[in-house]
Amino acid sequence: MIEGLTPAQIVAELDRYIVGQGKAKRAVAIALRNRWRRQSLPPDLRDEVAPKNIIMIGPTGVGKTEIARRLARLAQAPFLKVEASKYTEVGYVGRDVESMIRDLTELSVTMVKAEMMAAVKEKAEQQAEERLLDLLLPRRAEPYSSGSLEEISPGASRETTKEKLRAQLRAGRLDDRMVELETQQQALPMVEVLSGQGMEEMGINLKEMLSSVLPTRTRVRRMRVAEARKLLAQEEGEKLVDREEVTAQAIRRAENSGIVFLDELDKIAGRESGQGPEVSRQGVQRDLLPIVEGSSVNTKHGIVRTDHILFIAAGAFHVAKPSDLIPELQGRFPIRVELDPLTREDFVRILTEPRNALITQYVALLQTEQVALRFSADAVEAVAEIAWQVNSATENIGARRLYTVMERLLETVSFDAPDLAGKEVAVDAAYVQERLADVTRDQDLSRYIL
Repeated sequence: MIEGLTPAQIVAELDRYIVGQGKAKRAVAIALRNRWRRQSLPPDLRDEVAPKNIIMIGPTGVGKTEIARRLARLAQAPFLKVEASKYTEVGYVGRDVESMIRDLTELSVTMVKAEMMAAVKEKAEQQAEERLLDLLLPRRAEPYSSGSLEEISPGASRETTKEKLRAQLRAGRLDDRMVELETQQQALPMVEVLSGQGMEEMGINLKEMLSSVLPTRTRVRRMRVAEARKLLAQEEGEKLVDREEVTAQAIRRAENSGIVFLDELDKIAGRESGQGPEVSRQGVQRDLLPIVEGSSVNTKHGIVRTDHILFIAAGAFHVAKPSDLIPELQGRFPIRVELDPLTREDFVRILTEPRNALITQYVALLQTEQVALRFSADAVEAVAEIAWQVNSATENIGARRLYTVMERLLETVSFDAPDLAGKEVAVDAAYVQERLADVTRDQDLSRYIL
């Protein structure tokens, strides 16, 4: 986590990417700050402080997922988005709820390994360079000869020749030369286990057992120097990184900083009844309960405790309500925050204000073809108005509607861009109406196209 960020600073960072939703931003900012506060507590008290899990209530496309994702990036924490409706009760075919913790741990391992690889990158590249030079200049008894290598005299010593080769290699003059490189790979048989729930971990462990027993196969590959250099740097980096330390750090990070975004929680909420799908939904809730409360999950990297993983749940809750969840699960999500539906004015801001604003993206994309795209203020207003109208008349999918409208609006320009190099395309309100008038006038057509 970025050390010492105050809740106000966290909200300000989120404001750079997400329009509105101040209440939700404040809630997640406090949750993130509390994690930092918890790390400063004495060990005995630190273990007692549980994360304050959050339920975000609001329609699709208003920023629930984006808030959680940006929060995780800000915290430099492993982040996993899952859909509650994809899980099944124990005893049924499908994914069990513990698999989300295994997936989170895998993400944490990948994150920590990438950081450690970055830390040893320079040393790995130096060692890869030495290995590559040995390939280009193998040791032999006869006098060294440059062959077709430039600027190397036939009578030069090995070290002199090697240094001249190094200079050529660093200058990129040997990138297209072909070399033969020995690579190692595990000779794993094609083993597939068809079964129900609980076999994911068994499959992982079976693969690891076989990899430790079966021999390693060497394969000679012929490739360009530029490709060989990358491959060798990757191999050397792997050797320099301590796998046990990666695993230990990754588990600690998943346990203390991991964030699970549980979407569509409303889909597993059901009122009490003796039969029907509600029974299965309640079964998923009961399976989910120990994970959220705090339990030990067995992963291929070791035991992972879930006591301090932050769970952020979300759902539209149009039909069901948070109170329809089983009481025990409700108690594990003490913070409820309602997100506001997006207005026409919000759409205008979404198109222009965030750092990754939609109009900014399209301008940058077309700039790669040397096409200058210019949006007037009235064009932005017109696009926002059309998106808002379509949401009102059909299914309200929030800000996602803007993507559909913008893609339809700029379809012709995007297609013709290679032939418009060096030109400017001005988009004003008249342009927007011309491109979208037919679709917006016909409500049935807009249901299919926008």
